[in-house]
Amino acid sequence: MSDAIENLYSEERKFPPPEKFALEANAQVGIHERAAAAPLEFWSEEAKKLHWRTPWTHLDNAPDAPFYPWFEGGRLNVTESCLDRHVVSNPNRIAFHWEGEPGDTSSLTYKELLEEVCRCAGALRQMGVGKGDTVAIYMGMVPEITVAMLACARIGAAHSVVFGGFSAESLRDRLDDASCKAVITQDGSWRRGKVVPLKKNVDAALIDQQTVQSVLVLQRCENNVEWNNSRDHWWHEIVPSQSDFLEAEEMDAEDILFILYTSGSTGKPKGIVHTCGGYLTGVSSTFKSVFDIKDSDLYWCTADCGWVTGHSYIVYGPLANGATSLIYEGTPDFPNQGRWWDLISKYAVTILYTAPTAIRTFMKWGEQIPTSRDLSSLRLLGSVGEPINPEAWMWYHEFIGGNRCPIVDTWWQTETGSIMIAPLPGITTTKPGSAAIPYPGIDVAVVDEEGQEVPPGHGGLLVIKSPWPSMLRGIHGDPDRYRDVYWSRFDGLYFPGDGCKLDDESYLWLLGRVDDVMLVSGHNISTTEVESALVDHSSVAEAAVVGRKDSTTGQAIAAFVVLKGTIEGCDSLIQELRLHVAAKIGPIAKPASIVFTPDLPKTRSGKIMRRLLRDISEKRKLGDVTTLANSDIVEAIRDGSVKSSED
Repeated sequence: MSDAIENLYSEERKFPPPEKFALEANAQVGIHERAAAAPLEFWSEEAKKLHWRTPWTHLDNAPDAPFYPWFEGGRLNVTESCLDRHVVSNPNRIAFHWEGEPGDTSSLTYKELLEEVCRCAGALRQMGVGKGDTVAIYMGMVPEITVAMLACARIGAAHSVVFGGFSAESLRDRLDDASCKAVITQDGSWRRGKVVPLKKNVDAALIDQQTVQSVLVLQRCENNVEWNNSRDHWWHEIVPSQSDFLEAEEMDAEDILFILYTSGSTGKPKGIVHTCGGYLTGVSSTFKSVFDIKDSDLYWCTADCGWVTGHSYIVYGPLANGATSLIYEGTPDFPNQGRWWDLISKYAVTILYTAPTAIRTFMKWGEQIPTSRDLSSLRLLGSVGEPINPEAWMWYHEFIGGNRCPIVDTWWQTETGSIMIAPLPGITTTKPGSAAIPYPGIDVAVVDEEGQEVPPGHGGLLVIKSPWPSMLRGIHGDPDRYRDVYWSRFDGLYFPGDGCKLDDESYLWLLGRVDDVMLVSGHNISTTEVESALVDHSSVAEAAVVGRKDSTTGQAIAAFVVLKGTIEGCDSLIQELRLHVAAKIGPIAKPASIVFTPDLPKTRSGKIMRRLLRDISEKRKLGDVTTLANSDIVEAIRDGSVKSSED
């Protein structure tokens, strides 16, 4: 029996950087080698690009490994790097263009953003919030969510953003764990033409809650809300009256910037702690080099600020670089399936950063929708959230990027803070489906179950060998859990929980969580590879694969498939897909069962809930599905499944 993850799916297509792009790129040849030779010097130079009030005395130190501080002795406030210095150099530069779901719009210059942040910070202080407190932010994608985050940072309060799609119970869990002193929310937010009652959820979460003293409420949808005069404050009544300048609180590099909870499929959410100096260094550096940001760019990350991608690559990374970004409140399909492409055309977006889930959804809807819009402004595409299937990568390249835009497929986590593995678009030849190589200054390896590095052409477990500035500083209130979850499997190595393979050229191919590796007849096969083979078929838009118990093979491969457009599933297509997988990977990877479904169960962050699909396959009782973005699909899959014949 093999302990290594099988390296079966092969990809031969390569895309070198366009010549003109390479000549003008921010990151040039030699950067990886320089960083590898002197990683501390590399990170020191990156940190010096920020605004520091007091330089650091120690770059990194490990008195209590695995707790690794960075830039000890350094003093700063992240908002001075993100706002104040840009106001001095270019006050009228646009920080954010914003478009609401109903079509209302606004723009904020760096000067206007700083003023609004200071007013909001003043309001928080008036409400009794100060340095060392924690503020929960439970909002939709409106400009004020960025203002709220930065206002907390301005006064030295940690923010804990909770995605606006989470329930009152989920919100309460996070309020309690972080001991939040205040909540910033809205009356409601728009989603597909309906109002999500955010204030109502906050009210429910605060019943008998002990730590929250104040609630700041933005009026967005003008829906009716209940009001507690001793606790609640309208944004429009308290914020505008504050001073438009408030001196930033001086912070230590290792002071907490934010706590962000991972949504995890099971168990108590983990409060991931990030600090000021190291985190901002990581996101500022990666944003500039991975996205090749220029003054002329209009950048759009489609994530929500409730997730780490929104923190790192909507707020802190772009603002630290003085970038201009687009924020959109709504969904990709409201009022029609062309909304995103209309926005790209309207604002002349040059850089798009989105998730494979979205790309596969667009594939399902058909290329005629994006190709009917003007996407000629785009010059760079990015992918984030999970491994991207090679055929989804190719679709993205052809129909969104017009066969001209480099694609940066990025791997990182809430815990890592910033991008860890990605091509640099002016340097790296890309391969569809591969995140390519580590970012400069990041030291990773692929190891076997014993912690020994595997050679090229083999698979195993991804580990990070050395500390990095933006790494998490722990799990809030639970240092033992931090050690156990991330550092216990291999001595001195950070284990993110992902499988990975090295190809013959040492490119990294992320395979998803090791929990999603199937043991079939003694072979460890990644669900990602089988999914990629299925999506390679011309009829398939999206696929999810799980392993279910099998008395003969140990585990059998169960596939759930979303077809493109109006294509209908049938027995002959099931057999065709099984043979297609066998041809792409090998007979060992042929699904034992295939279920056609109009959608896949997904979390509110867009990740496929394979645990639920495994429960369906093994006919187990299903747990709570209310936190899913599309909970109704679970019963539809279970009730209407079509099973293939088995070998």
